[in-house]
Amino acid sequence: MEAHYKGTKIEIKIGDLLNEDTEAIVNPANSLMIMGGGVAGAIKNKGGKEIEQEAMSKAPVEVGKAIITNAGRLKAKYVVHSPTMERPAMLTNKEKVYLSTKAALQESKKRGIRSIAFPAMGTGVGGVSYIDAASAMLRAIKEELDAGATIQTICIVLRDEEAYEDFINVANKIFS
Repeated sequence: MEAHYKGTKIEIKIGDLLNEDTEAIVNPANSLMIMGGGVAGAIKNKGGKEIEQEAMSKAPVEVGKAIITNAGRLKAKYVVHSPTMERPAMLTNKEKVYLSTKAALQESKKRGIRSIAFPAMGTGVGGVSYIDAASAMLRAIKEELDAGATIQTICIVLRDEEAYEDFINVANKIFS
């Protein structure tokens, strides 16, 4: 699914975040920047331990803030680390997913990043449902675009059909 809002292309698809052809990808991090499992672990395994080392040198990062590191061997140039939880493998909630998404977009705007790809934030070990993640993330994206965010492409890359359907349903409500 592809939509356009305030000059930004918003794309929702099933795929592999690590293979996205965007300037940056988002890591739904923990505040300590330990990249153990889930999306963070996959980023570290494919991109290199130097991503985690750079991120940890800037820790702790509170929920609602984000940092940017280089992306090592990944296709993207940057990784935006935006905590959805304080400690590794902690349950999170819809509000933290919202704050995390906003922070990733705000930090990307400061850096002049023009294209960014998100996973379904907080839905792995964080335990947030796809529908709640979609609602929180898409609300944050709309608000940031309404506030003048200048990102040309925002891609949400999902792993399965269930997530895709939930994100499409919420996007149709928010952006119609």
